[in-house]
Amino acid sequence: MATDNDTKLAVAELGPTPAPEGMKLCTVCVATATHDAMSLPSQQGQWLRAAVLGASDGLVSTSALMLGIGAARPADPRAALLSGVAGLVAGACSMAIGEYVSVHAQLDVELAGLQRLEEARGYPADRAGLPNPCHASAASALSFAAGAAIPLLAAWFVASYAVRVAVVVATATLALAVFGALGAVQGRAPGGRAGLRAALGGLVAMGVTYGLMKLFRTHSD
Repeated sequence: MATDNDTKLAVAELGPTPAPEGMKLCTVCVATATHDAMSLPSQQGQWLRAAVLGASDGLVSTSALMLGIGAARPADPRAALLSGVAGLVAGACSMAIGEYVSVHAQLDVELAGLQRLEEARGYPADRAGLPNPCHASAASALSFAAGAAIPLLAAWFVASYAVRVAVVVATATLALAVFGALGAVQGRAPGGRAGLRAALGGLVAMGVTYGLMKLFRTHSD
């Protein structure tokens, strides 16, 4: 007749009882659902930060370009405006191409990993969350163009050179402060300090471009 000690020894030798397959599947489903629910706000935050970065890039580069060309040719208001338009188009195309190549490279890596996973498991994996290079490319180009259009539209109807410079600087600085604060608030960081930092960075970029082109014009004359 088996004693309690014999029963305990038999259980210890067998090891822990494996969980039923249904319980394992339920655990995997809960973990997957939890991961998806947690990653959704993170993905939305990444899209917003990318949009803010693209708009800030377009804003700074176009403002600096307009101020630099304006400093080199102050008597020709069309030169600064045309340089702003050229900067908007070239920058948007550059951002779109760069984002497309980058996201497509990421997509290739993820597809290769999914293919290995499918071969190991024997059934197709979920591909709903894969990045879309075309969507990312369009979003990057549009955000850059939106930021570049701010100083361009602000200075479009200003004929005076001095007033145009003041309008571009003021508009770009204010917009950069808003973009910087918006990106910080999205990441749950203090918005005031981030806005001030973005505005100061833009002022430095515009000041350096304006000063160098002014110096170039002085030496060329």
